Amino acid sequence: MGKGKTEERLIVCISGLAGSGKSTLARKLAAKYGLRCYSGGDALKALAINEGYKAIESGWWESEEGLHFLEKRINDAKFDKAVDKKLMKLAEEGNVILDSWTMPWLLKEGFKIWLEASLEKRAERIATRDSMSFNAALRALREKERKTNRIYKELYGFNLGDDFAPFRLILDTDALDAKEVFAVLCMVMDNVAMKAVP
Repeated sequence: MGKGKTEERLIVCISGLAGSGKSTLARKLAAKYGLRCYSGGDALKALAINEGYKAIESGWWESEEGLHFLEKRINDAKFDKAVDKKLMKLAEEGNVILDSWTMPWLLKEGFKIWLEASLEKRAERIATRDSMSFNAALRALREKERKTNRIYKELYGFNLGDDFAPFRLILDTDALDAKEVFAVLCMVMDNVAMKAVP
């Protein structure tokens, strides 16, 4: 099914830890298949900006300020609840790709994809993307994931990066480049995800 021809109520959730490529791939798939695309991370950044944070640069989540906002989210669930409520509403409308850590668990329907990548490979990608040292990226990722896991464990009871029960596809991206991952996901969209639409 080509761009602009999606007539059924398609919901695709793409998830994966930071540096797995989920946000870029979600946008590319949405463009190819004529779907809307919404990012839980971008929605949280918008809320952070409203709180006075400068959450506009790539790599902000791994910065000191981004990690500070994570701490704020731990102490006040209103941010995550607001974003998840918005994404649930978008899912109800259908024909959407959701780049989200929570929707695979909160939504009963939808085709759910997890992009797997090792901590080292993800740190390497983030270090390149954000012009930082590998060790700095590694430290930031570890702290970010510890805090993020705490948020979702306390809010919803799942272990991000350890619980794969909701997913129809788990793709190890360590040995693949972005073009190869995109090609695989296009095959999955064409041959599995779209055929699963009720």
